[in-house]
Amino acid sequence: MLRRVVAEGLGSLLLDATVIGSGIMAERLSNGNLAVALIANTGATVAVLAVLIAVFFPVSGAHFNPAVSLVQSLRGELKWQDMGAYVLAQVVGCCMGAMLAHAMFDLPLIQASLHARTGFPQWLSECVATFGLVLVILNIRRSEDAPWMVSAWIGAAYWFTASTSFANPAITIARSLSNTFAGIAPAHVLPFIAAQLVGALLALLVALFLVPRKPPAVPAQFHEAR
Repeated sequence: MLRRVVAEGLGSLLLDATVIGSGIMAERLSNGNLAVALIANTGATVAVLAVLIAVFFPVSGAHFNPAVSLVQSLRGELKWQDMGAYVLAQVVGCCMGAMLAHAMFDLPLIQASLHARTGFPQWLSECVATFGLVLVILNIRRSEDAPWMVSAWIGAAYWFTASTSFANPAITIARSLSNTFAGIAPAHVLPFIAAQLVGALLALLVALFLVPRKPPAVPAQFHEAR
């Protein structure tokens, strides 16, 4: 269990450091061109997400996302007490990732974001982005497909959603601590998280209907470790 929690925390830290750090670098180098900045931010996020899933999937399942852990608990794939530990590790890891990104770019470690992200289009976008992410995860047949399938969805959702696809409550919390390209104002965090959880639960219902008896795409040793 300790190895799994450490894997979730470390993966979340590196993922959020990439999201925020690449946003800072992109903003500095793009000379105000938001399209170029978003392309750079997307590319870095997709690449590191694929790598982190490949590295940590055999250890913890590579959730890095409280919405994913919640759904897996509802499916009986993760014990409820383990889900609590996973979520704590994910939130703490993401917040530490934000501080790490700031430290690498010589910025104050903790900031209050002023980046407004609110309104129905943003909330709907988060619901759709998380719905798609969880639906993809629940329909993965082979563990080796997880890195490219998950990262491909996130990369696409960066561009077809108005919110640029946070799709992760832990990352949403951490991004409120960063007044940078990737930030979100603290006052706008809770509606984002609510929309993400709604999307995740809808994906669970759809997956139960489409594939009611799908075997879990988790290594045998992961089940034994539980």
